[in-house]
Amino acid sequence: MATKPPSPDLTCLSHEQKDILILTLLARLEALESKVNKNSNNSSKPPSSDGLTKKTSSLRESSGKLPGGQAGRKGSTLKQALQPTSHTGHPLPEHCNRCQHALPLYDAVVQERRQVFDVPVVAFDIVEHRTLSVRCQCGQLHSSAFPANVTEPVQYGPNVRALAVHLTQGQMLPFARAAELIRDVYGLAISPGTLVAWVGEARLALQGTADLIAQYLRDAALVNADESGLRVAGQLHWLHIAANDTLTWYGLHAKRGMEAITAHAILPHRSGVLVHDCWSPYWKLDDATHALCNAHLLRELLYVKELTGHQWPQTMTDFLLSANQLCWAARRSGKRFSETDIAAFTTLYDAIVVEGEALHPEIELPIWKGGRAKQSVACNLLRRFRKHADAVLLFIRDLAVPFTNNVAERAVRMPKVKQKVSGCFRTVEGADNFCVIRSCLDTLRKQGHGMLEVLQRAFAGNPIQPTA
Repeated sequence: MATKPPSPDLTCLSHEQKDILILTLLARLEALESKVNKNSNNSSKPPSSDGLTKKTSSLRESSGKLPGGQAGRKGSTLKQALQPTSHTGHPLPEHCNRCQHALPLYDAVVQERRQVFDVPVVAFDIVEHRTLSVRCQCGQLHSSAFPANVTEPVQYGPNVRALAVHLTQGQMLPFARAAELIRDVYGLAISPGTLVAWVGEARLALQGTADLIAQYLRDAALVNADESGLRVAGQLHWLHIAANDTLTWYGLHAKRGMEAITAHAILPHRSGVLVHDCWSPYWKLDDATHALCNAHLLRELLYVKELTGHQWPQTMTDFLLSANQLCWAARRSGKRFSETDIAAFTTLYDAIVVEGEALHPEIELPIWKGGRAKQSVACNLLRRFRKHADAVLLFIRDLAVPFTNNVAERAVRMPKVKQKVSGCFRTVEGADNFCVIRSCLDTLRKQGHGMLEVLQRAFAGNPIQPTA
């Protein structure tokens, strides 16, 4: 059991040493308070870490509108189809219920139509392939051949294999539940182990597509990057993401830092702007033009405001949000900011940083002590604003650069859903299969293709290829 370190003898300390001790204790107190007060609204902590506590603060502001449809909104409802798939006529009585005369049914006309939209009861088809043979009068035997994709006496077709992989890798169902769903809907009993094998086949069919996506991202004008922990075979691994508006790539690695980034060979060889959350290994890619995620900065500004009660964090928040709105307006109008406009933005930004630095100066240790003094949370944030000002404000200078890194962060969500549903990935191979398949599904979904269609084409040997 660790013993508590002895308290220093204050009578033996100089005034300068007492000042240092007080600053050190205040820094430790602030660090402890930080751990208690941080949540997903004011830091980069995930929402799952908030527990059951009620969220009381948010960067979003109330619109003042009531829930539900707004006044003046044009509603929509299910409309009758012009060409129904079938008709059902409901017969008239043969005799009049008043005079009992026979009714002229041949003169009946349609009085009213009502339509019922429903899905049909489905069952699986069994297609038997037969080869033929015939012997020529000269004695030569001629035989037909099976199609290239019919290789076994009994096998499953590409559609059911695509559906199974879609349910497990696209819709995140566990293998057992996906097999149960297929049995309930189609009456086809398939074991979960068979579904696992089909996922491996899909990965092989889509590997070339995933490699092409990686190459397109290396050549892209902009790449969003992120990483997140993933439980694989009982161990912590790391899921690395490279994405933009039309492409998504996932990669798994046992490491989080530069070893993984180098092994995946996308970010070190990319040619465009790199958007990220200021994680230190990304700065080692010093040949890149960097853009920082302002959503992360806004959450940290909210925390510093709650912690200190100062005005400058709110001023910086208002500045960033207003600048983003002006950028949206400029994009819609097809205009760009002039150098004078950009200089004005930069001047306002610098003035807010100077205001904050005056309230949170850096602590310097005496020369004889050496090392670096622990700085406050506010001071560290201001240092980041000062050091990486170009990356923070790049969205103003280049309107093609997004305000946040949300493209990459959204890409993280589906693997997290898969992990929550299934607990973890049982094997590294299974996690790698998921990364390859999900890279293709998410990319081609962004480019207008249905995920089931993508898998059907892959199993048919004609995978859809993404555009750059």
